[in-house]
Amino acid sequence: MLNWWDRVLLRWTFYFRPAALGKKGEWVAQRVLIRKGMRIVARSMRNAYGEIDLVAVDKRTVVFVEVKTRSSDLAGEPAEAIDSNKQRHMTTAALAFLKSKHLLEQAARFDVVSLIWSNDHEFPEIEHIENAFEPTGEFQMFR
Repeated sequence: MLNWWDRVLLRWTFYFRPAALGKKGEWVAQRVLIRKGMRIVARSMRNAYGEIDLVAVDKRTVVFVEVKTRSSDLAGEPAEAIDSNKQRHMTTAALAFLKSKHLLEQAARFDVVSLIWSNDHEFPEIEHIENAFEPTGEFQMFR
């Protein structure tokens, strides 16, 4: 999924600036989404309700992206780590973001980018799951 320029950037960036596995995964996920035509509008977005790794715009849809990076799939697929509690936190954080930007009427969805980046591989296995889950929880805080 990464083109040759992304691979060069990846090697160069992490050779000179070592980062945690999660941050490397977010960087790769961002590049994948950009190559798919999305525009990244926020990274590591935090508010009182939670944190969302990436916020992107895909045509006229606001996309809230959770990035899960693992060094192996021994404990299961990375996307399986997004349980109902995490989905609820992402939903409320996304609603707060949409409200703060006056975008409550805008179409939105939740995506997951799953990366398995083992130590013996230079590049990760990447899976982008569009519309990974529906919004969950109770939204009375926005009345």
